[in-house]
Amino acid sequence: MVKTIGIVHYKVGGTDGVSLEIDKWKAVLEDMGHKVHLCAGDLGQLEGTLIEELFHHLPDIERLNTNTYIKFSDYNDEVEYRADLEDLAEKIEEGLLNFVHQKGIDYLIIENLWSNATSPPAALAASWLVRSTGIPTLAHHHDFYWERVDGIALTNRTALELVEKNKPPRLSCIQNVVINSLAQEELLARKGIASSVIPNVFDFESAPWRPDEYNHDFRQQLGFTEADVLILQATRIMPRKGIELAFDFVNALNQPERRARLESRGLYDGRSFTKDSRIALILAGYTEDEITGEYIKKLKRKRDETAADAIFIEDVIGGSRHTENGKMIFSLWDTYVYADFVTYPSYWEGWGNQLLEALRAKIPLMLFEYPVYKADIEDKGFSVVSLGSEIAEGEDGLVHVPSQKIEEAADQAVDLLTDSALREKTVESNFEIGRRHYSLDALRRYLMPIIDRSQ
Repeated sequence: MVKTIGIVHYKVGGTDGVSLEIDKWKAVLEDMGHKVHLCAGDLGQLEGTLIEELFHHLPDIERLNTNTYIKFSDYNDEVEYRADLEDLAEKIEEGLLNFVHQKGIDYLIIENLWSNATSPPAALAASWLVRSTGIPTLAHHHDFYWERVDGIALTNRTALELVEKNKPPRLSCIQNVVINSLAQEELLARKGIASSVIPNVFDFESAPWRPDEYNHDFRQQLGFTEADVLILQATRIMPRKGIELAFDFVNALNQPERRARLESRGLYDGRSFTKDSRIALILAGYTEDEITGEYIKKLKRKRDETAADAIFIEDVIGGSRHTENGKMIFSLWDTYVYADFVTYPSYWEGWGNQLLEALRAKIPLMLFEYPVYKADIEDKGFSVVSLGSEIAEGEDGLVHVPSQKIEEAADQAVDLLTDSALREKTVESNFEIGRRHYSLDALRRYLMPIIDRSQ
């Protein structure tokens, strides 16, 4: 039976993992014959229904985030806090009801509103909507509030009630989906809620990303030459991404003995590497450091103190290509066209979009073996440059791994940057494994029985 599906999130059309996954789900659901409408607080360049109060970075929402999950500091008492929470929730619920009625929605997909430590009023509003309408709903949980690496402090009884009743709600019309087996086990243990696992996926069948008329001068616009080596960090910039480890990796690559090897061997695609060539980390993700606001400062301080060659390019990267105030904005996929290596040093991920992106782009990658990788991904047999699975925090508030791991990773990277046969064998094998386990066809196989159960 063809459904009219509404997908609801804080934002869509961006380069964050949830937005990218929404794009894939929408494409697969439409290919299955369903009609799909988007609803969010920020639509990016996409068409959809805008409910401004759904956006999680509005000042009023961020104040509630802080006073729910971190510290009760902006309200005289709990009564005032609850009134603010419910007032915003009512506005969001009204917008959601209008969305459902105007678009004729008969099936909802709620993306992360009922799981992460963000926007209490959005979680409450979505619960009110589903409780009052009984509309069949799939709750797609990417990360839970209890997984927050900075810790969580539910600050009052209303906050405790909020997460107990709405994170996620226990309703017979809701089916719950998580993205890894660790979350599945924890959701059952904490809440008594059963769920299905649908891992993140990627389109392995479409045409590969290539140089074209739009992106042909990408390197030049960023100040690089063909002789430079570009190391891509495409994730959002936030503490759990462990980006400081990518700085350590790039600094190790820039050591004289490794530069000498690159210069003597030349690069994997026939380019020359000279004494003037740069090995630079390009950080393409946007900054999302809402907890303390200090992480980006620490990264820039580390860059300056260690002379790491790293540039932040979020101002020229978007969810899609477009022009903004006369300036060309590249898509995230354009960055992969010109990347020579990918870094993915996150120490906590719900699944791992950048891993799939690197596999799809056929680029070797370095990663830290985060828990979900160890539990759900490692056994698939991917060939990666590993930083191991041991991590610690230093006095500067940044994380580090044993220096031997950084050195070993840099040596392996030099081989993959210079040996074309080794590189091709590695990336082709990774691509085939990724296509087998994490394609859009795999997503269709996951979704069909779940959607069918709602008939």
